[in-house]
Amino acid sequence: MTQTQPPQETSAPQENAPPPPQTSPGSPASPGPSMGRLVGVDLARALAVFGMYVVHIGPPLSATTGVGSWIRYMSDGHSSVLFATLAGFSLMLIAGRREPKTGLAGRQARARIAIRAVILLALGTVMAMEYGGVIILGFYGVYFLLALPLVRLSARTLAIIAAAFALVTPQLAFVLTSLLTPSVQQSINAYDPLRHLSEVGVLDLLLTGFYPALTWMSFVIAGMALGRLDLSRGTVLKRLAALGATLTAAAYGMSLLLAGSGALRSMAEDGSSSGGSGSMPTGSGSMPTDAGAFPDMSASLLLKAGPHSGTTFDIIGSVGIAILVIVGATVAMDRLPRLRRLAKPVIAVGTMSLTAYVGHFLAQTAFSTPAGTGTQQSWLPLIMYVLGAVLFAAIWSRFFRRGPLEYLLNAATKPAKHLR
Repeated sequence: MTQTQPPQETSAPQENAPPPPQTSPGSPASPGPSMGRLVGVDLARALAVFGMYVVHIGPPLSATTGVGSWIRYMSDGHSSVLFATLAGFSLMLIAGRREPKTGLAGRQARARIAIRAVILLALGTVMAMEYGGVIILGFYGVYFLLALPLVRLSARTLAIIAAAFALVTPQLAFVLTSLLTPSVQQSINAYDPLRHLSEVGVLDLLLTGFYPALTWMSFVIAGMALGRLDLSRGTVLKRLAALGATLTAAAYGMSLLLAGSGALRSMAEDGSSSGGSGSMPTGSGSMPTDAGAFPDMSASLLLKAGPHSGTTFDIIGSVGIAILVIVGATVAMDRLPRLRRLAKPVIAVGTMSLTAYVGHFLAQTAFSTPAGTGTQQSWLPLIMYVLGAVLFAAIWSRFFRRGPLEYLLNAATKPAKHLR
């Protein structure tokens, strides 16, 4: 479905994904990107937050027209992918931007990442007890743990690994879930303590959930590769923009060529949100992970590239879009100081995306806001939530460096300083 944090180490989610550490002015940035470019990462994260709001609160695609349909379609799946990519970027801000931390500093950085992972997994499990498998935080925890062995690798190596994952894991996921009969799933879930607590167990986190680690690690690793690059260089940004455009055009174009006009179809077109708060559609949010529930599902679905289809084409195209958003936001914030001033309240949301992500679920419960399903037809609730998040973040950031949950998460990782 739908569903993730920087030098100063304030975290923000993931479609939320647990939020990556915050990158705000005044934070000790490592050599390389300018302050404007780091602020651009927060802007991109804020856009991901609002994208998840669209999916969770806004009307379904079937109830939209014109620009509204485009916004709803682009938010479905792509917002959570953007968060996962930014989560990878944020891991590099913790582990060392351009140069990986080594020795004691490296061990402490990895310990901090591991602590964050455990906390996010626990928080995600608690929230999933109330809101279901749409919560991305638990998946973020798994991503962080799986990424630990990779935090010292170069940008080139990380990019190669991300590409290999994109090419191989969707086919592997399809095969595994095709073999995963309901009886096998029940047997595994029977011994899974996480599954007893919520509907998101180990099997869901790794293979059959909305954001399965097997296929979604491609986004995280791609973000880690971006975090290793020198974003202060115009040539790097131009090459990234060209790469993002090429990946997007090639993936979606090839999918359309091979699978026909329905290749990019979103699940939202069927009137069900892929990320409605508190409710999930039948099966998981991605095509390959549905194969276990529907063993006769044709392998031709691997040629599609719709949001959350989990195919190679979906992964490559979504990474391309994420790169374009990140590059666009960072360039805009670096070269348009007036826009940066105007966007300051929105940027503040990006610096506390974990708070904004968790908060919108709690607010939905408190105000009984209908989820983005067939029963929700109005854009007004979404607009009110976006304005509420911007207003809260703008006021809070005037008095505190980090958002409330970002502060608690950062405090929880302080014991890592005592590691020797």
